[in-house]
Amino acid sequence: MSVLVVADHDLGALSPATARVIHAVSELGPIDLLVIGQDIDAVAAEAARIAGVTRVLVANGASSSDADASLIAALAEPYHFIVQSAGSVGKDRMPRVAAKLDLMPVTDVVKILGPTRFERPIYAGNAVQTVSDGQARHVLTIRASAFRAAAGGNDAPIELIENTAASVARLIAAHRTESDTPDLATAQIVVGGGVALGSAENFQLIEQLAKKLGAAIGATRAAVDAGYAPNDWQVGQTGKIIAPDLYIAIGISGALQHLAGIQGAKKIVAINADPEAPLVKLADVALIGDLFEIIPQLLVELDKAGLKRD
Repeated sequence: MSVLVVADHDLGALSPATARVIHAVSELGPIDLLVIGQDIDAVAAEAARIAGVTRVLVANGASSSDADASLIAALAEPYHFIVQSAGSVGKDRMPRVAAKLDLMPVTDVVKILGPTRFERPIYAGNAVQTVSDGQARHVLTIRASAFRAAAGGNDAPIELIENTAASVARLIAAHRTESDTPDLATAQIVVGGGVALGSAENFQLIEQLAKKLGAAIGATRAAVDAGYAPNDWQVGQTGKIIAPDLYIAIGISGALQHLAGIQGAKKIVAINADPEAPLVKLADVALIGDLFEIIPQLLVELDKAGLKRD
């Protein structure tokens, strides 16, 4: 059996999610890694170093969901598995690929039990469904946070392939949040803030703590909807699914959709004024009190411990 993994990349860098997807499917067969886009030489070189990759296929050209789906479908014939991470791009792209191939996609896979059996969360993460896929070819999206990353040290060959797929869409503008923090979906430490922070200005406390800890920044849907944080910081069922070693939840009560996004966290620290909040009861460690008093004190103590504030 052979596997085609579609790489995630942005701003000339390979997404950490790609190495995790490679590890997830490493037992399914030889892996070709497809990189689509413009100015992707550095991305392809980085991809070639991932252990388990047999070769890297490079398709130069403008990337869009419809054109990419057509290209992937055209390349699909020799592969038994066509796979991408269950991020925003994969969620948009892979169902289109499945439709073109007349297949049922299996989405948000958190465990691979065998070549035709997969586990995926349902009911906002409150249950796990085992899916038996009897199709001859499988289209999968993988929840990258559920798997560790593949090692490096490889030197896979890089091959250019023709990309003649045309898009009917035209990019008008791109809006992004500039950040030097780790990737939220794969970060080992995440500091999350809720609507209790009260304003975008107060959210700077979250940013200060995250920078000091080398952590990614997360937010609840309510905080995003209120304009306190950008959309790409949203954690939860309708945002990003995370599984960090440590999740620090500040001013977050613990709505069901948010809890669905953090179930993979190994340790949870909750800072909240309400001792009865659902997330406080779920946390491994809870600090009960005013977050506007606790966070500055925590920053001072971290300074004393040798972590200097930016």
